[in-house]
Amino acid sequence: MADMRDAFVIGHPIAHSRSPMIHRHWLAAHGIDGDYRAVDVTPADLPEFLERLRRGAFVGGNVTIPHKEAVFDAVSRRDAAAGAIGAVNTLWTEHGELVGGNTDAYGFAANLDAGAPQWREAQTALVLGAGGAARAVLHALREAGIGKVTVANRSAVRAGELALSFPGVKPAGLDQTPALLARADLLINTTALGMKGQPPLDLDLASLPDHAVVTDIVYAPLVTPLLERAAARGLATVDGLGMLLHQAVPGFERWFGVRPQVMPDLRALIVADLEATR
Repeated sequence: MADMRDAFVIGHPIAHSRSPMIHRHWLAAHGIDGDYRAVDVTPADLPEFLERLRRGAFVGGNVTIPHKEAVFDAVSRRDAAAGAIGAVNTLWTEHGELVGGNTDAYGFAANLDAGAPQWREAQTALVLGAGGAARAVLHALREAGIGKVTVANRSAVRAGELALSFPGVKPAGLDQTPALLARADLLINTTALGMKGQPPLDLDLASLPDHAVVTDIVYAPLVTPLLERAAARGLATVDGLGMLLHQAVPGFERWFGVRPQVMPDLRALIVADLEATR
């Protein structure tokens, strides 16, 4: 059996994950005798791995693609965020039962709190994309009390399906974004457009209000074409790396009993790794 202070991130593939760098940094900073490692688990091997967790082989861990939905179905209980988002990214055990949580919405909000706290004053938000990341963002916006939210997606039908899960959210096609931008206090890209190896997000930001905040959940590259364009206009921008760092905080606290902080040295560590693998 593994050390009871071992935690993990599972996915398939998983070698690219930077989560071990984050958690090992905190383990060293707090002098905790434990480890956090990436474990490649195929979908066929997932039930066996979850049984090992249930039996106490780990203190808990994180879940990434392609397991978030399967783990959502496998746990005995979920926290409110996981229930609302429809996916689990954090696991632990209680009384021999698997419990699943989701920290993505927390990470998104904490990142904006750190980089552009005025985002909470927004009355109107425009979310680009209708995938799993958009669900976490919509949950965060609802928790923040932002009343007017539109989801724009290449497939307006998919945007409509997502909006059904979040009462009050309006769906739209990407072709409607020029008109929507003019009324947006907060613009969020949850698509892969602008990510390394993907086409850029081709969006004219001229109509965005001068007070608008623009954020991108993509963090490779750190400054996406969208953020570059927004900064050139003098708008407040927040990159996606902070979401990755902040979403790790609640899990670490739950598994190791200490609430870590996202400090500049941790960010610098991950930025250096991003630069090295560019």
